[in-house]
Amino acid sequence: MIAPMENSIIISPTRDCSPEILLPIGTKIQHIFGYRTEIRPLLENVEFALDTNRKQYESTKILDKLARRVPAYALRVLAITAVDLFIPILTHVYGQAQLGGRACIISTYRLKEGLFALPHSEAYLVRIVKEALHELGHTFQLRHCPDPACLMHYCRSIADVDRKSDRMCRYCSVLIKDELNRLGR
Repeated sequence: MIAPMENSIIISPTRDCSPEILLPIGTKIQHIFGYRTEIRPLLENVEFALDTNRKQYESTKILDKLARRVPAYALRVLAITAVDLFIPILTHVYGQAQLGGRACIISTYRLKEGLFALPHSEAYLVRIVKEALHELGHTFQLRHCPDPACLMHYCRSIADVDRKSDRMCRYCSVLIKDELNRLGR
């Protein structure tokens, strides 16, 4: 077994997650946040969060369970699943995070919308990476940004996801730099 990496960001795929997306996500996380990543499944499945009426999975329940499983050595954990996520006040979410916390989750389910060359389409992978970075940004104290091109912009639709960049605006870049400095990065 590989030894855990102190102050790493864990990428935690569920069983339904496509393994081909993990390396590009990890590479971009290391580039943006400056922390090493490791792949370590912490939740095998998310069936406990299924809402049978909605036929969706409540992301808050998953996030709560995930947060309790973050190893002490890990700085953050990003779970990735292929199921359709929701929170009770919205029809769906692409992901959810604990603002300033240690855990976040994204779903690839709705990021396929409008794409036909799956599962290895470049556009699909770009969407997944953007949402992973966005949710991790929340764990580093970043809030939603009004700039529609900023990585931290709130996305109501897949068109919003496609429109935003995989980079932070100048304002969010300063905020993340300050937060990373505070953490000793």
